[in-house]
Amino acid sequence: MSPSAAPQQKPTWSRIARRIRVPLGFVFAAVFLWLARPEWTSLGYSLLLVLPGLALRAYASGYVKKNRELTTTGPYAYTRNPLYLGSLLMALGFAVASRNAWILLGIAVLFFAIYLPVIRSEEAFLRGEFAGFDAYCARVPRLFPRLTPGTPRVKGEGGFSSGLYRRHREYNAFMGAAALYGALLLRLYFHR
Repeated sequence: MSPSAAPQQKPTWSRIARRIRVPLGFVFAAVFLWLARPEWTSLGYSLLLVLPGLALRAYASGYVKKNRELTTTGPYAYTRNPLYLGSLLMALGFAVASRNAWILLGIAVLFFAIYLPVIRSEEAFLRGEFAGFDAYCARVPRLFPRLTPGTPRVKGEGGFSSGLYRRHREYNAFMGAAALYGALLLRLYFHR
């Protein structure tokens, strides 16, 4: 049978969600800027969520070795998805900055419709690739972190790697957040 005659797999929602999450994020950012009504206080309060979200994403990216090993140290000892938790904190922070309940509702819908299926799909992949994944899942929650590490630190195990941080280009999250704050400041200045 030739490759073109092979049966086509019907796309699942998680596969579609994985493909559309980044373009949909840009669309949502445009809608966000259109609906946002920031004030100085809302921008200040938003930093209480955005900055920890950025820090968590940066910290997690310096540990994860995508598709090569099951990462269970650093922030991955507290939550299986620190990158998504960091993104959620940032999104909620920008919702605070916007002072618009529709934006908060949109973030909630996007998270449940896009990110939860993506997380489940990634977990299915990890379950198939790494024998210890189910044991890890039993000790470490999917999203909201434990207060103590669910996995022990192994002596000699590497810590945070700035090389991994750069390889994953996590600095783009900082640049995106700075650009969004810049746009909110312009909106605040011109729409007073």
